[in-house]
Amino acid sequence: MRLGMIGLDTSHVIAFTRYLNGPENTTDLRVVAGYPGGSPDLPASADRVGKFTQELRDEFGIEIVESIEDLCGKVDGVLLESVDGRPHLEQARPVIAARKPLFVDKPLASNLADAIEILRLAQENNVPCWSGSAYRFAEGVAGARDNEALGKVVGCDTFGSSSWTDFHPDLYLYGIHAVEALFTVMGTGCETVRRVKTGATDLAVGTWRDGRIGTFRDLCGGKAGTMAYIYGTKGMVAGKPLGYLALLEQIVKCFQTGQPPVPAEETIEVMAFMSAADESKVRDGAPVSLQALIAEAKAK
Repeated sequence: MRLGMIGLDTSHVIAFTRYLNGPENTTDLRVVAGYPGGSPDLPASADRVGKFTQELRDEFGIEIVESIEDLCGKVDGVLLESVDGRPHLEQARPVIAARKPLFVDKPLASNLADAIEILRLAQENNVPCWSGSAYRFAEGVAGARDNEALGKVVGCDTFGSSSWTDFHPDLYLYGIHAVEALFTVMGTGCETVRRVKTGATDLAVGTWRDGRIGTFRDLCGGKAGTMAYIYGTKGMVAGKPLGYLALLEQIVKCFQTGQPPVPAEETIEVMAFMSAADESKVRDGAPVSLQALIAEAKAK
């Protein structure tokens, strides 16, 4: 199965290709082509796209193409890797139109409306499409809802970073790792988010419809010691990240089976949680309804 990459401006394209085209990957999926993309007004993209494009071509022999349409004609599945979420919707459109299975690296988009539209288009065209962070598959996090030793999950505190926010809501680029872990543990059903941001801490508090509380906390330079604390009726578990391998295994599995491991509804709530955190900050910590934001985004 031939895979293509869109957006060669993140270290993920090197790490993912090294695994997919290396001996650890015992399947027949291989990266064969890439479209550089890049955002000239975002230094994190513009300053790296040339370097990673050259590395993919010279070290791995990846064919570099001039358009997404060219890419789709050469591959059976696509990884959309652009570090900037703003072009993701327009980059996803031709992939979905070509009926190619699609993994979109975080963040799914730069705003909630675009994220919803990507998933709507994929569903409408019966194209397997999903997005996710490696933290979702971390030790203690994956399978937490079915962990008999933990019991029923009653709450979860996650830790991450809300830094680097050019053109995106605060949590979209790095905070999303912890928020993905939070929803993996808690499930869907978050109703409101309140945010408290000071010079020393950035805290987003989600309230689920059954009364449970889940949090995202940026210690703003402090050390958490773990990426999640999960509380159950029988005990407590600390989440430990495992790197990219588990995520890549899920990407491969989805390309093979056509079954995304994360429901679209959960991904939309993840994006809405982060958008609500931004809105609550603007409103001086007032609670913001996720469903109201989702409805507003769908109407755009």
